[in-house]
Amino acid sequence: MHAHSHSCRCGRSHSKTQPLCAIRSVSPTTLKISATLPATPESGCGCCDNESGSPGGESDAESDRPTLSAHQFRWQIAGMDCPSCARKIESAVQQLAQVRTARVIFASEKLVVDADQDIRPAIEQAVKNVGFTLTSNDPQSQPAPQRRCQENAGLLLLALLMLASWLLSQVSPVWGDRLFVMTTLIGLAPIAFSAWKLLRGGSPFSIETLMTLAATGALVIGAHAEAAMVLLLFQLGERLESFAASRARRGVTALMALRPDTATRLTGTQREQVALADLHPGDTIEVAAGGRLPADGELLNQSASFDESALTGESVPVARQPGETVMAGATSVDRLVTLKVISQPGQSAIDRILQLIEEAESHRAPVERFIDRFSRIYTPAIMLLALLVMVLPPLLAGAAWLPWIYKGLTLLLIGCPCALVISTPAAITSGLAAAARQGALIKGGAALERLSRIQTMAFDKTGTLTLGKPQVTEVDSFSAMDEHEMLRMAAAVEQGSSHPLAIAIVREAEKRQLKLPRARQQQTLAGSGIRAQIDDVTFQLLAPRDISTLTVDQQQAIAQREAQGKTVVVLLQDETVLGTLALQDQLREEAVTALAQLQALGINSLMLTGDNPRAAAEMAAQLNIDYRAGLLPADKVEMVRKLEQQQPLAMVGDGINDAPAMKAATLGIAMGSGTDVALEAADAALTQNRLAILPRTVALARRTRAIVRQNIAIALGLKGIFLITTLLGFTGLWLAVLADSGATALVTANALRLLRQR
Repeated sequence: MHAHSHSCRCGRSHSKTQPLCAIRSVSPTTLKISATLPATPESGCGCCDNESGSPGGESDAESDRPTLSAHQFRWQIAGMDCPSCARKIESAVQQLAQVRTARVIFASEKLVVDADQDIRPAIEQAVKNVGFTLTSNDPQSQPAPQRRCQENAGLLLLALLMLASWLLSQVSPVWGDRLFVMTTLIGLAPIAFSAWKLLRGGSPFSIETLMTLAATGALVIGAHAEAAMVLLLFQLGERLESFAASRARRGVTALMALRPDTATRLTGTQREQVALADLHPGDTIEVAAGGRLPADGELLNQSASFDESALTGESVPVARQPGETVMAGATSVDRLVTLKVISQPGQSAIDRILQLIEEAESHRAPVERFIDRFSRIYTPAIMLLALLVMVLPPLLAGAAWLPWIYKGLTLLLIGCPCALVISTPAAITSGLAAAARQGALIKGGAALERLSRIQTMAFDKTGTLTLGKPQVTEVDSFSAMDEHEMLRMAAAVEQGSSHPLAIAIVREAEKRQLKLPRARQQQTLAGSGIRAQIDDVTFQLLAPRDISTLTVDQQQAIAQREAQGKTVVVLLQDETVLGTLALQDQLREEAVTALAQLQALGINSLMLTGDNPRAAAEMAAQLNIDYRAGLLPADKVEMVRKLEQQQPLAMVGDGINDAPAMKAATLGIAMGSGTDVALEAADAALTQNRLAILPRTVALARRTRAIVRQNIAIALGLKGIFLITTLLGFTGLWLAVLADSGATALVTANALRLLRQR
């Protein structure tokens, strides 16, 4: 779609026709994220029967969206414990020749496959072959609650057999030892079967493989009790990991739960309950006090208060007036409300936020990608080291075989990378969920990590530091044309534009009840203003800097207005100056406090604006920050690149002309009411127009980076300690498993601390 861009007096651009892009906003409080993928057939939901953890994560195409193909299919998968489950499924599906990409979204438990043709049965079979079950087309598969009961029953059975084996060994050591062997075989059978399926599915170095080798080796060398204990501790660790994973995803599932199953639609005087899929733009719905909105809607009746905390992080109910937009998932606090639906099915605020969270997993942090690649090399390297420990001392030094085989088996278990693999994604996922809860949507771990390193923030002025709702304060005539006629001509030229200054001029004309003539041949003058013809006479609205015919008196009058912090535009008839219009915007209420909080975090603030230097200086003085004024969009990009050479910089804006600067910066941050292009170019977006969210989000990003480092240190530190103690003969098999399970629990609990930040 072609977008007619209006580049105005202050150097800003604004689109009169909204372009098609992935993110768009329709109101200051509604962030819309529209689907960029074609409509896709939905398979049903699937569950994984195997909840083990091994190294893994998503594929390495972290920064690119999946290639669009003729067929895209989605399944719901339940029961994944950590990103290793995602790797197992991806590896199995990607082996199919017709599959272009296979991606498991851990946060929302979805499998998304792009294929050249409809091969759903083959995909489902490939997933089953590695131990996971898609329940939609498999009548033999069992629902998640029943599957969970079976898994816990297996753990309980193994624990009871261990207890019985120990008690029997106290009475009869021989029969107790035999019962330990039977217990080991019972516990090992499903793990070995799973390891075999994963080996066939392209995942040879899984934790199941390590456990199978270690437990089998322990049986062979006669360490029967320890072999059984290893399997018991492994299953216990798996259950703890599953619990931790469900806690980490709770933020996403809570968003899904915000959508009611049905809606009350009004048709004349009739009320009917309909499914959400049957709601369409233009439908009228009714929501009772205490009820949640099923779709984005425009308030029709009297003003009402809505609790939007689940979506924006704003704890205080927000008052909405008739005509304002309210997001799906918001709760009507005080009364029965009537709304007009404005969102398509599946494209409400909740749906789009969930989509953004899913897309965020394809933009992983550099440290997360490094750990993922490292873990792929780490596991086979540990297996090789364990083999060398088993054979080299006996062969080269004549040492006894059994003690060194035992140490090698212990190393296999110490080499389990579960804690290391989950250390980073657990923290990143928790950080992204916490940021979304407090009103900032961040596009992936890479953006979150960059945000933690920001040292300077550059702000656009209009709509970012200010409310973006300027008002005409003075109309000064330099000709025979009176004030009302000047305003009438200026509003006619601007009519149809969605730029804040244009809207302000048209609104002032309407307020004075002026009848506007029809303007033709409207033409944008990039970085300067706009031109149009009225009754075959050319009128222009330009920035003062672009007019060379101003007299000294006119320049002084303009300078006086600008010194008051006002933006001035000049109206010309052909090349004759008719007069000026002065407009003034208001600072956001929280701007001064937010910038002070950023300064306390060690982040310098800078204002980049296309407005005149005098107005910019007045605004910057109120904010106590530096500024650069009179910048065209290309100038902003050049300025950002120059500053980038000194230290990491974030660009915060909302206009079309801010998008190039956002792309050039280390991080782009868009206001929730920004234009489509600005939101698409940004790496993060505020779901509401409150600058106070910024310092909180920066602090959260820094805390997330610190926890990632802590988790990596815990995971590698414990492994290093037990590696040394094993070689020295101080630790055995069961302590090695306990160390790995304990490290996994520690790093997960450490990451979940981020979800407690409010």
